[in-house]
Amino acid sequence: MRRKRILITGGAGFIGSHLCEKLLQQGNDVVCLDNLFTGQKDNIRHLMDNPFFEFMRHDVLQDIYVECDQIYNLACPASPIHYQYDPIKTGKTSVMGALHTLGLAKRCHARVLQASTSEVYGDPEVHPQPESYRGCVNPIGIRSCYDEGKRMAETLFFDYHRQHGVDIKVVRIFNTYGPRMRLDDGRVVSNFIVQALKGEDITIYGDGMQTRSFCYVDDLVEGMIRMMDSDDSLTGPVNLGNPNEITMLQLAELVIKMTNSSSKLVHTPLPQDDPIQRKPVIEMAQKELNWQPTVSLEEGLTDTIHYFKKILEFN
Repeated sequence: MRRKRILITGGAGFIGSHLCEKLLQQGNDVVCLDNLFTGQKDNIRHLMDNPFFEFMRHDVLQDIYVECDQIYNLACPASPIHYQYDPIKTGKTSVMGALHTLGLAKRCHARVLQASTSEVYGDPEVHPQPESYRGCVNPIGIRSCYDEGKRMAETLFFDYHRQHGVDIKVVRIFNTYGPRMRLDDGRVVSNFIVQALKGEDITIYGDGMQTRSFCYVDDLVEGMIRMMDSDDSLTGPVNLGNPNEITMLQLAELVIKMTNSSSKLVHTPLPQDDPIQRKPVIEMAQKELNWQPTVSLEEGLTDTIHYFKKILEFN
């Protein structure tokens, strides 16, 4: 079979680098495109000598000229600290990145997958969240640059599909964690692990009873690839996440136990528009993709803690 040439925007990021690695293992040509705003060369350094891997430093705000069979659009800062650093650029990255990858897919007759997010559900009034739920998003809050940017990207994907016949796939990614998260990522799993390993106080927002459902990165990547290779009739959106729900207090206590840390818990005010509950309904992924997470939280945290221990040794 002919090798597929696959473009991954945001390919040097946490999730993107794992996706590059997996697609290379499957025998594809992979073009990793990243402006390195939050992506890191260290994430893909081990791939650089692979003759079927190519790194392109480029910003999706500019036109993309690549010949390809498939496109995974992951380009966008995904943690509140990073996407709130330059909220205008964050919004532009979601919207212009979608336009440029869709335009490329239209020209190349390529299939394109949008990495959307559970943030499109906002602070949900429906729990757990099925794909049919339209969300409860504040359009003018400090998280809106990301939430509304991703919602608009989904709109563009379906408009290009209806108006131009572009072959699209849309997945909504729920809280994902694993090796290659940044030390300064700012999301709860990396925050808790780094604070615990350093023996620092662990920061709990609010009372810590808000919940999340954490999906290990290997499970997510498998779901994304299955979605990309699924039947033409399945456009999505499809939720990809782990439905096992846990409170932030429970997560903090688990991390302290697994790291044998002396860290104490401290409470700070809940950030604006921070969701109180987050849990995916994954029945569509189970039925249409024959996919569901297989890595337990304890297994995934073990690998993630090991990764951060090594990183901290060199910092």
